[in-house]
Amino acid sequence: MSAEIELRRARVRYGPLEALHGVDLAAGYPGITVLLGRNGSGRTTALRALAGSLRPAEGQVLWRGRDVTRMRAHERAAEGMRFVPDRQAVFGALTVRENLELARAASDFGPAFDAYPELRPLLTRRAATLSGGEQRMLALAAALLSRPRVLLLDEPTQGMSPEVTTRTYDLLGTLDATVITAEQRLPPPLRTPGPRPVLVHELRRGAVVSSGEATERTGPGPQS
Repeated sequence: MSAEIELRRARVRYGPLEALHGVDLAAGYPGITVLLGRNGSGRTTALRALAGSLRPAEGQVLWRGRDVTRMRAHERAAEGMRFVPDRQAVFGALTVRENLELARAASDFGPAFDAYPELRPLLTRRAATLSGGEQRMLALAAALLSRPRVLLLDEPTQGMSPEVTTRTYDLLGTLDATVITAEQRLPPPLRTPGPRPVLVHELRRGAVVSSGEATERTGPGPQS
């Protein structure tokens, strides 16, 4: 599994506060990489730097070996990158159908309904009226319809039932894509050996403190 996208010596600041301190991390293609850490660890900042919504003050973002540090988020999206944030990941004023149509102009929503059949009876509902778990399903379904090469997810299964959560991670593990997901705890479906190794980078206070395969970890959460 070759490296698809990387942060190299990345330093990201919010005003005078440095949130990432020279971070190095890489994610392979295809497969799942988990950015693991508590709130304030830097995992969401790392995702945003990869997505292009934050620009590192120092260091690089490399995508397939190319320096894309100065490439804007919409330009990365046009080349096959999709970012699903933890909040405001859907257009609340639009219906479920309209949200899906933004991802794929044609009305072939088959992949979305295959992943989340729960969305089919909700097509005419405004996204803002959905439950938190339903909104996460819609955001992920729209991302799948866009057929991304790189899929960046910030706590993708918030509010989902255990059954839908397991289904989601099983699906992500089969995608022909680089999937990077930020998590507070290692999701149970990713702890067991699968057809592809799951890489985990644990972050703490803006630095990577350990990296390795998920099956090597002794517990579900960030280590003390």
